[in-house]
Amino acid sequence: MSATKTAGPSKGMGMTTSLVPVHGECCFLVTGADLHYYAPLGTRIKWIRKDKDTYMPVIMGTAGHIDHGKTTLVKALTGIDCDRLSEEKKRGITIELGFAHLDLGEGDRVGIVDVPGHEKFVKNMVAGATGVDFVTLVIAADEGIMPQTREHLEICQLLGVKTGLVALTKADMVDDEWLDMVKEEVADYLEPTFLGGAPIIPVSAHTGAGIDELKGAIRTLLSEYKPKRRSDLFRLPADRVFSMKGHGTVITGTMISGSISIGEDVLLYPREVESKVRGLQSHGETVETAEAGKRTAVNLHGLEVDDIRRGDVLARPGTLFPSDVWDIELTVLESSHIPLKHRREIHFHHGAREVLARIFLLDREELLPGETAVCQVRFIEPLAGVYDDRIVLRSFSPLRAFAGGRVIGPVGHKIKRFSDQVDMLGQLAAEDPAEVAAAQLELAGPTGRTFNELLTMTNMESKALEKTLGVLGGQQKAILFDKETRRYGGGELARRLSDELLAFLGDFHKKHSMKPGVQRGELASSWGKALPQKFFHFIVERLLKQGDIVAEQEVLRLKDHKVSMASDQAKVREIILGAYKEGGFTPPNLKDVLEQLNMDFKEAAPVFRVLQEQGELIRVKDDMYYHAAALNDIKARMLAFFADSQEMSAPDFKGVTGLSRKYLIPVLEYFDKEKVTVRVGDVRHLRKRS
Repeated sequence: MSATKTAGPSKGMGMTTSLVPVHGECCFLVTGADLHYYAPLGTRIKWIRKDKDTYMPVIMGTAGHIDHGKTTLVKALTGIDCDRLSEEKKRGITIELGFAHLDLGEGDRVGIVDVPGHEKFVKNMVAGATGVDFVTLVIAADEGIMPQTREHLEICQLLGVKTGLVALTKADMVDDEWLDMVKEEVADYLEPTFLGGAPIIPVSAHTGAGIDELKGAIRTLLSEYKPKRRSDLFRLPADRVFSMKGHGTVITGTMISGSISIGEDVLLYPREVESKVRGLQSHGETVETAEAGKRTAVNLHGLEVDDIRRGDVLARPGTLFPSDVWDIELTVLESSHIPLKHRREIHFHHGAREVLARIFLLDREELLPGETAVCQVRFIEPLAGVYDDRIVLRSFSPLRAFAGGRVIGPVGHKIKRFSDQVDMLGQLAAEDPAEVAAAQLELAGPTGRTFNELLTMTNMESKALEKTLGVLGGQQKAILFDKETRRYGGGELARRLSDELLAFLGDFHKKHSMKPGVQRGELASSWGKALPQKFFHFIVERLLKQGDIVAEQEVLRLKDHKVSMASDQAKVREIILGAYKEGGFTPPNLKDVLEQLNMDFKEAAPVFRVLQEQGELIRVKDDMYYHAAALNDIKARMLAFFADSQEMSAPDFKGVTGLSRKYLIPVLEYFDKEKVTVRVGDVRHLRKRS
């Protein structure tokens, strides 16, 4: 994939190639059976400084009605003919995207994307206009403003283009009076748009009149342009794909953000097709690492052309999260004559991809022209996007752009129409990145978001997001509840769940006053069953740390909870203790005690459990209980025996305690279980001697 810097037809790589400088790229194009290889002439691209360490190339896009001279103007400015396809030559119209570069002197260069003007190829125009930094609106002086003039301008507005200028082409075909009239008409029309007050420069590609003035206006615009900072999340949407003999499958596109190096593992989203970067070219040079903002060719390992579709996005594994539901902030153009109704089906444009989709309005039944609202869009297939990506909606009939906006949730949230959640969704449109991050976490619910998910859902640089999450953590607006996967949750949600857990324990204590608390496992399977295990653990541990709840082994309770008994239960307690105290070494049968209480064991069980937990009653075996004082007396006699003897047989134990066989064996086995004694054959030894 080496690039030559000699212009004109040449032999290369075993086939005929045509070499033409194209907006700082090494770009491979397939036309029928012919492979055309485009490489830059080596001069450097115009860069705009963002900070002391980072620079970004600037891209100019053309826009305008068919046959208003966009491609001819680009050729007059740059000497490059962007119509490269034989069909374009034959029909005299631009069908596909074209690329060129404009030298502005002193080594400065600006990349140019030339878009088709015919209404049938507006989807290609949208793909080309996505990501341009400013636009040159081309209007023919002899025709003035036409349908695609309006639609292209509206598309640029929807895609977030903020600045540009106007070229009045074919100025040599009209007289001065007509030219002045058209300039006035154009200025009035553009006044309420982002091109209001922009320079309007008459030019003639035929005579060359106005070309230098247009270049000067572009140079002035660049000197004042302030580019938006890019994320460091690597993304490269594929606008071309082909197979090259000796190299395999190659894709080209403009790298939106981040960087990539040879040898790295990558995925093609949204289908998550695996591959590895085999080779890279950026701006005509073979490189080890390609940077954001440049036209880049990527040689992919192990893929066929049929594995890739236009609009697929190349990124690292685990960094994009395809979804068939997006949250968007949507504006219907004022020029649209009909409102956007709930559940309307539309053509959805995102980057170089166009899919069928359906719009779901969340707080109304229709969105009127000129109105903006947050809503959801559902696709027939998942798409991979990032927060603040621009989108365009086109209607079916007539097939034209009528609405657009930006992505505010590339992984859609579960939102109930006309609920409070809709207001929270509106917080995603905030300008403050910290507010956006906090809102994304709250909307995510108890599943939370990983750090990588938050990168796509805020479009922040990694270091900036790290810092923001640290600040939000200090403000208790974000919590890191799973350090292993770097998964965060909403601080407000954590507070709400903490209050719910305390309320749950309070209700539990009221219903089960004789229980000391709830087993941790029981709590997880009841109150916490809808929570991820680590989120549940985080809530419990935070309440323990704050002292709001207390843990006694695996039992959790409120800090001020104490076991209490109602008056009838106190009476039951008195009868049970009295019966076993009176029984002494020969305690009564459980059945006899229950008959005395006139209760079954299920009814009496809570009192038995409390007496055991309080240490007043000891369960020796199954339904055999001893009063603690009696069992301690038996233990004391046994220990006194061992003071003079090394071992004790069952008859020895009977002689010391007087117990019958009914009680003797269970009591001996109880002391074995409690590790007081250890059985060796038919005798017992004291397990520990002082």
